[in-house]
Amino acid sequence: MSLWEDKVRRVVPYTPGEQPADTGIIKLNTNENPYPPAPGVLAARDAMDVERLRLYPDPAAGELVKALAGRYDVAPEQVFVGVGSDDVLSVAFLTFFNSDRPVIFPDITYSFYPVWANVYRIPYKMAPLDADFRIRPEDYYEENGGVIFPNPNAPTSCYEPLDVVEDILQHNPDVIVIVDEAYIDFGGTSALKLLERYENLLVVQTFSKSRSMAGLRIGYAIGAPKLIKAMNDGKYSLNSDTMNMPSQLMGVCAVRDEAYFKQCVNRIIATRERTKAQLLALGFVFPEPMANFIFARHPRFQGRELFEALRAAHIYVRHFDQPRIGDYLRITIGTDEQMDVLMDFLKNYINSH
Repeated sequence: MSLWEDKVRRVVPYTPGEQPADTGIIKLNTNENPYPPAPGVLAARDAMDVERLRLYPDPAAGELVKALAGRYDVAPEQVFVGVGSDDVLSVAFLTFFNSDRPVIFPDITYSFYPVWANVYRIPYKMAPLDADFRIRPEDYYEENGGVIFPNPNAPTSCYEPLDVVEDILQHNPDVIVIVDEAYIDFGGTSALKLLERYENLLVVQTFSKSRSMAGLRIGYAIGAPKLIKAMNDGKYSLNSDTMNMPSQLMGVCAVRDEAYFKQCVNRIIATRERTKAQLLALGFVFPEPMANFIFARHPRFQGRELFEALRAAHIYVRHFDQPRIGDYLRITIGTDEQMDVLMDFLKNYINSH
């Protein structure tokens, strides 16, 4: 081994969902929106002045920040934008979790959390979810260096009501509490309602799911102005021009089209509810889904078996080979037509085995 190799920072990386290059597959494994972005987004793309691409983008993403501030009725100084919510969360970890005390997050949750903690050398503790995959607020009462959890949770799709979120906030007044709301538009009430009462609350959301813009990488955080200033100081110390100009322009158009946004979200929710009933009829069990996916298992089949059978049929879902959840599949809600193909396959497979 060369001497320089001893000094390489080694971590176990995050494993993203598979992005197959094959055509003709049904892709229900990465929680993408099955519908196109808002019409205004496509119009902005077509009208874009490519001459502007030779210039640096606005490092503050001012127009997008202003649009988000107007949409959520907050001051622009309360909005931070980044390259997808992963970038936003990474900056938040680096900025706020700076203690020798452990950051606490659930044991079954977004698997990027321990990766960031390890990269930034942040101690952490995973609090076990209960038997129903729910957060136990008392697990977050002990002394810690910060708290983060998704709501609704990933990969379970469970939503914790605001009284649970507020309970955790009340017991952690001296650290930053981050609520990761990547899926909040598909069910539940946002913790944004609590911002006026808790200056240590940071709410993170994304354009990747409900706004059909995963490919443009737009995420944002909303919190007290001093939290946002600290995050911007951290961001500008890493890379001042993090979000490209096309993303900024098209992101503004997406925020402005509220009618399309609501129509798209409601369409996915309706398909989710129909899929729930069909899965239950086939004997699947799952927590009440509040995201754009269902986290389901069948008592007669191992999760790996169903995952491989579906994949062989060119239907991609997500399987996590981890304790407690190895028999579950995370099934993204696609179009009605895609879900019909999925259900037909599952019905035939279950009835023939």
